[in-house]
Amino acid sequence: MSRIAYFGPQGTFTEQAARVLAPEDELVPAETIRLALAAVRAGDADAACVPVENSVEGAVTATLDSLAEDLPLVAVAEALLPVHFSVLARPDGAEIKTVASHPHALAQVRRWLEDNLPGATPVATSSTAAAAVEVQSGQFDAAVTAPVAVEHYPLRVLATGVADENDAQTRFLLVRRPGPLPEPSGSDRTSVVAAAANRTGTLAELLTELAFRGINLTKLDARPLRGNFGEYRFFIDFEGHVAEPRIGDALAALRRRCDNVRFLGSHPRADGVPATIEPAGGNDDFTSAATWVAAVRKGELA
Repeated sequence: MSRIAYFGPQGTFTEQAARVLAPEDELVPAETIRLALAAVRAGDADAACVPVENSVEGAVTATLDSLAEDLPLVAVAEALLPVHFSVLARPDGAEIKTVASHPHALAQVRRWLEDNLPGATPVATSSTAAAAVEVQSGQFDAAVTAPVAVEHYPLRVLATGVADENDAQTRFLLVRRPGPLPEPSGSDRTSVVAAAANRTGTLAELLTELAFRGINLTKLDARPLRGNFGEYRFFIDFEGHVAEPRIGDALAALRRRCDNVRFLGSHPRADGVPATIEPAGGNDDFTSAATWVAAVRKGELA
């Protein structure tokens, strides 16, 4: 049984995702995303489950920054969870004057709170589960939580299945120390972070390398480099697996273009969407072209 650290405490959406990604393993909550990843780097956990992006609120910047810094880690799997919340209150039936939760959660139920608890003040906490803990201790009156939280905290359920956007989803990663990667599935995602030179056209150059090879981009985020105002890291997700010739060729090109590139993983996509293959952009085309060049170098072709 492996030890899987996850962004806790108990009762978060990340715990639900960890149950999907590692159903047979021991789950160990960590107070923050950074601490969950640090446990893997230190060898105290075999892997970590962390959120990486939400369809409403966008990238989870704490995860991006933590993956870009310190010792390298790679994503080996992902899960997509629909985001529907429960609203839990103290069992004593007290008037609800404060509603606590993680800022992303509060943003995703803003309209529901305005319609159903118009007099309550939203209060930000470090996680949805931390909000439940603080309601249980009497610090706040209600919490917006993941549905799994009711299994851990003896609170009164005011509502469940709450979401302003019914199709909202969060994507989670299972991250390990570098080692063997999952085999290509035909429906894969590769992730890198690139620190490029601060000059005109740098980002366009990186994206052009992918476009030239017919590789479809699935996500792009920019984060500032600490201590270098005006300079950025680019987090790039695209279709395909590093084992494929066309993806390997693209990664080599990105490495030539950038001051620093960190590989963040290749793994099957949770949504099962197959990679887009453009004409003359398949792996066989890249292999055939490389074989032809090798023959020319050996003088085997006129």
